[in-house]
Amino acid sequence: MGKVKGFKEFKRIDEEYLPVRKRLKSYKEFTLKPKESELNSQAARCMDCGVPFCHSGCPLGNLIPDFNDLVYNNKWKEALDVLHSTNNFPEFTGRLCPAPCESACVLGIIDPPVSIELIEKHIVERGFKENWIIPKPPLKRTGKKVAIIGSGPAGLAAAQQLNSSGHTITVFERDNKIGGLLRYGIPDFKLGKNIIDRRVNILTEEGIKFKCNIEIGKELKIRDLEDEFDAIILATGSTIKRNLEIPGNKLSGVIQAMDFLTHNNEYVDGQLKKHSERFNAKGKKVIVIGGGDTGSDCIGTSNRHGAKDVINFELAGKPADERTSENPWPYWPFTLKTSSSHEEGVEREWSVLTKRFIGDKEDNIIGLETVKVEFDKEKKKFIEIENTTKRWDCDMVILALGFTGPEKELPSKLDIELNERGNISANSDYQTKKNNIFTAGDCRRGQSLIVWAISEGREASYHVDKYLMGSSNLPRKNSLGDL
Repeated sequence: MGKVKGFKEFKRIDEEYLPVRKRLKSYKEFTLKPKESELNSQAARCMDCGVPFCHSGCPLGNLIPDFNDLVYNNKWKEALDVLHSTNNFPEFTGRLCPAPCESACVLGIIDPPVSIELIEKHIVERGFKENWIIPKPPLKRTGKKVAIIGSGPAGLAAAQQLNSSGHTITVFERDNKIGGLLRYGIPDFKLGKNIIDRRVNILTEEGIKFKCNIEIGKELKIRDLEDEFDAIILATGSTIKRNLEIPGNKLSGVIQAMDFLTHNNEYVDGQLKKHSERFNAKGKKVIVIGGGDTGSDCIGTSNRHGAKDVINFELAGKPADERTSENPWPYWPFTLKTSSSHEEGVEREWSVLTKRFIGDKEDNIIGLETVKVEFDKEKKKFIEIENTTKRWDCDMVILALGFTGPEKELPSKLDIELNERGNISANSDYQTKKNNIFTAGDCRRGQSLIVWAISEGREASYHVDKYLMGSSNLPRKNSLGDL
């Protein structure tokens, strides 16, 4: 390492934000760029640890010590090359990944871990600023054609990998713009959509064809799809929203998180002239049910609307501030996490189970009823606590409960199977029962992280290339990683 004792000299820094009162006035990203010298010193904190557990913590197997050393030595372009060797889109993961690599960082045993995600983000941003990231179309074409259904991170990663091998790639998207969850599920204050557009422009110049507003089986017939392409990758995501099957869940004002976030993204993008009253939190008492990243995004969005107040319910108990003996390093820490959206204003409630929604005579939501719960480790379920029933007044309830799996219509039309979890069934080569149809991302593994989606897209592309050509030179995940 360039600075063997750097971890003793420099304290960890995290990305700083604009003050809450300023950032709530817009939907723009609000992070503040650190000085280059600060990034150099943060990279210097990377230890000469012998066994880099960060590799196995990262679903992509990013070569983290390598690019840290290069950043410390001001070799930014070389650092970008190392980063791109395993990660197609570090501008996405550098903003959105929960950084399991940092949880596995050896330094994290005794001190705050290396700021890996911060460094990753600014490597790629430096690359765009210096025009180091340019289109790299293949030198020749193989004559093979591949269709990719879905333009989220898994589909985009597979598209770029296969295109680099010389195959002709067409990405089909049923929405009117490319990006999938990145565009319609992630708020602009976390990922400005210009970040997606600049990468899609590069992919287009590399020769990838994008076709929006096309739903397979409708605008494009299944037979035509299978006749035209030598291989197909399904990267449709996990999009069936989990509902809360309790009395009153059909009341007006009870909405799904992804409907709420999609509507807001379309509004910010100018696709809608104004907010629909149904999805506008201005002046309302909002309750968000679900404590994950999506719930946090709904909190931040509601505050930008001008909600009167926001309350967040979490079924699980409040996590500890530090790791417990049941959750040792280098595993993902189940500790209390406070997002930037939480800091903007929310009342967080733990161990809360919603029992019923309460409506008025016009079937509008006016409140809900909850009960406190505790988790029984032996029975492995939540147990209601007697005499803890409580009523909460509200004007809007947002369900941020995740997804149960991919939509079933397309797999059915393609005559491919689902597994016991409701995901598209595939073997270890990402291949369905039809040899020419592959699958990757959340529709194969279930709802997961963006970094996993990119990893899945890369791995699927290797198997598709091998299927088409008999062998493949496409890179697979770093052997230290956990496939």
